[in-house]
Amino acid sequence: MPSTTITLYLNRPLVLDRDETVALSPRAKEEPPLPTIGATPSQVPNGDLLGPDMDTPCFRALNTFWIPGTREMEPGCFLRCLRGLELETGEHVYASWKDGYTLATITLSDKAHAGLRSDSSGPLAGKMISSYLSVSHSQHYVLPDEPSSLRSLLHHLALEQRTDLILTTGGTGVTSRDITPEATGSVLDRELPGFERAMTAASLAKTPQAVLSRAKAGILGKSLIINLPGSKNAVRDNLEAVLPALKHTLDKIKDDPGDCANV
Repeated sequence: MPSTTITLYLNRPLVLDRDETVALSPRAKEEPPLPTIGATPSQVPNGDLLGPDMDTPCFRALNTFWIPGTREMEPGCFLRCLRGLELETGEHVYASWKDGYTLATITLSDKAHAGLRSDSSGPLAGKMISSYLSVSHSQHYVLPDEPSSLRSLLHHLALEQRTDLILTTGGTGVTSRDITPEATGSVLDRELPGFERAMTAASLAKTPQAVLSRAKAGILGKSLIINLPGSKNAVRDNLEAVLPALKHTLDKIKDDPGDCANV
């Protein structure tokens, strides 16, 4: 995959252990709560690898964030160290590249968020995607059925972390707390009704209650977002209906120039 470059600025030697987390910011902090490395740029897409070359990955980029600077908020991100490292003082020019798709799963459930119910649908969705696509990095969240929380997280995952695929489970029905479709629809740049129809048809083949689902699917930024129902069986049925189209869709969202079909 293509790579970009990032320059790390170290004002002192830094020894890191495998799986240790460090932070990037526009400049290193003298006494941070965890090691901080100055860098340009100081934010890297979630899941990207960093290393002196593409044969030597040293870090995996994690969540992006904004931190207080001298006069204003400054961008940054977390990195997970993939091997023991000893970095000398000075500049280090690294490559940054993708090695697969990034995934986020979000379970919407008041009871699961309160610890009153185990969450099985979100992990199942993640497992199914990981068995079908090359997933380089995944994250899982559990939220209450609150539209503002979901809208905020979708914006963060799609526009700041630039996550490739975002799946929600739960909240697609008709009770007063089923807010997932409305919250999702309010942030989408473009809807994908074909995904919605395929999932509804697959569910209707199993149960007439599938007519109650109001799940949305669409694009925000360069991210594909798909609502799934809350039950494990429904998650499996819905995902199986769209899995064959996922890779092609994700590539096209990134403006892949390949043909959509043999011509």
